[in-house]
Amino acid sequence: MEKNPALDAQRIDDSFETIWQELTWRGLVQVSTDEQELEKTLAQGPVTYYCGFDPTAASLHLGHLVQLLTMRRLQLAGHRPLALVGGSTGLIGDPRQSGERVLNTPETVSGWVDSLKDQIRHYLDFDEGENAATMVNNLDWTQGMSAIEFLRDIGKHFRVGTMVKKDIVAKRLHSEEGISYTEFSYQILQGLDFLQLYREHGCRLQTGGSDQWGNLTAGTELVRRVEDAQVHALGTPLITNADGSKFGKSEGNAIWLDSELCSPYTFYQFWLNAADADVIDRLKVFTFLTRAEIEELATEVAERPQARTAQKRLAWEVTTLVHGEDETRRVIDASEALFGKGDVSQIDAPTLRGAAEQLPHAEVDPEAPLVDLFVAAGLVSSKSEARRTVKDGGAYANNVKVDDGEVPAPEDQWLHGEHLVLRRGKKNLAMVTRRRG
Repeated sequence: MEKNPALDAQRIDDSFETIWQELTWRGLVQVSTDEQELEKTLAQGPVTYYCGFDPTAASLHLGHLVQLLTMRRLQLAGHRPLALVGGSTGLIGDPRQSGERVLNTPETVSGWVDSLKDQIRHYLDFDEGENAATMVNNLDWTQGMSAIEFLRDIGKHFRVGTMVKKDIVAKRLHSEEGISYTEFSYQILQGLDFLQLYREHGCRLQTGGSDQWGNLTAGTELVRRVEDAQVHALGTPLITNADGSKFGKSEGNAIWLDSELCSPYTFYQFWLNAADADVIDRLKVFTFLTRAEIEELATEVAERPQARTAQKRLAWEVTTLVHGEDETRRVIDASEALFGKGDVSQIDAPTLRGAAEQLPHAEVDPEAPLVDLFVAAGLVSSKSEARRTVKDGGAYANNVKVDDGEVPAPEDQWLHGEHLVLRRGKKNLAMVTRRRG
């Protein structure tokens, strides 16, 4: 993946005296090792830090984006990032509350390692410079280590009593399924990562989600025991909605950063639909807007919520960061066209398919009369209601008013040969796709 042009637009906010103050204001510090000492360390000079990303899927998602942008903020402040892709830890998988992971094949994990590396390069600056990012893979220092070496040199520094007290381990131990020795040992592997990066790169800080706190502190404790050195960990909060529901979930699925898994249209609409109670927090975490700009948008939310100015800015900023400005403009143009403010025939096929994911949708017989299509799409409840809508001038196909609902859509009206955008009135939108065969 080529360097992200959006990197050049990112900047530090000079309204803060230190990067720690900015991270705190943005709500990115849930828990940390010695807070005063860490703030002092970051203020004194360049710090090498790392965050790990396990290849348990072919793409990163919004939870990973929190970490990538936190890393980027630290890099902009002059610190040096190490992006770790877990070629070995990805073969194991960290313990989950829901139960034991299914182990993926080494070939699958290796392919995912390459995919994640490409995505990570999109968010950090790897060009030459004193604080250029470096990519590392923990498979490099674990694959040649024997079981005896692992147990003697690393395992002896971990106390079982401490390990079983880690939140997720404790929960799994008391669950019906329990926890395997494989997943129980994950924290030792992650601790080894910190030790290796401390030795090889002088790394003194690890960042990650607060739900990984037990794994983060496994590393700080191992470095203390083996090297008699103080290193730090910073845990960002898990992002949730104001109502307490999980953030970044849509019908049980993560919002992926890969456009093949989550279309730019779907991605943009996700941010555009942020609730008023959540949007300012989202702007703090997921954009590089300054405190002054975000406070101005907060005023807009309070005084003119109906304008949804903050949501539009949020959707623009994050979609541009992830998918690029050109793609974001295509998505916005498509959104306007779908609601009658443009030519739907100009919407490209991938964007149209993304829109179909977000709209009421049905597969239909292309030879069926238009009134049947309106019923199939759920815009009306019956053919008689569809006929009334046509008669009243409220039925549209591809933004063209339907005058005769008893005939099928002309062949040349099917967008890219397969889609038809239907609208009832100004705002009730749906899409049908022609059934093949």
